[in-house]
Amino acid sequence: MRRTLLAVPLLLCVAGCGPAQSSEAEATDAAREVAQRAGEKLYGQRPRTAEEVGRAASLIDGVEVMRVTGAATHDGDGVHLVLRTSGSAYNSWFDIEEITVRRCFTVRVSPTSRWRARPEDVDCPDGPPMTFAPPPEPPRLPDGELRAALPRVPSGGRADEAEVRRALASLDLDAGIRTEVKAEGDRVGVLLSVEGNHFDPQDCLLARVAPGATEVWAPPRIQRMPGEGGCTVANALHPAPAPH
Repeated sequence: MRRTLLAVPLLLCVAGCGPAQSSEAEATDAAREVAQRAGEKLYGQRPRTAEEVGRAASLIDGVEVMRVTGAATHDGDGVHLVLRTSGSAYNSWFDIEEITVRRCFTVRVSPTSRWRARPEDVDCPDGPPMTFAPPPEPPRLPDGELRAALPRVPSGGRADEAEVRRALASLDLDAGIRTEVKAEGDRVGVLLSVEGNHFDPQDCLLARVAPGATEVWAPPRIQRMPGEGGCTVANALHPAPAPH
């Protein structure tokens, strides 16, 4: 009789709440949530290569990148990842100890992918997780060297565009640095910039050679955002006011 009475609460729970989910299924759901959060972190409209997406995924805690297919987020169907994650669950009714599983799920990264899409289960590929080399460092913009090389023009004089161009040539700049020079009146403006991704602040240096003053500066971050016009030779000749 005592054994029958002890079973009554469990039977009532199953009858009232539906079949209890196994700990393995709960652990799989927990692993899926890790993959889903990874997909949310990777989601976005910024164009990225498959290498960039894979590298970003590999840096997310609890995520192993097992496979990357596709060329870039904005090419065709985007970039498809197979991510391996783990999840744990413990049900005191059935388990002696916590159950932990490792599962693989697919995540698609594309401008057309759905926010918070549910990752689908897939078989884990053989072999170890993928590794990715760190991204190449952008070339350093030579702030001090530029300041030292540019000519000084006395008050009442006139900046010489050809002399400014010779000064830039003497710096032997990295091929990844774009230069632009423009003369206006008695002044010459200079822009040094590296290619941006059209989403994050661009790296650039501005300079203005004018009678009585040669200046070199980097615009504030907000002015270097895409569309703000901070990294232009026009901003070197006519600096925008500093943001408040």
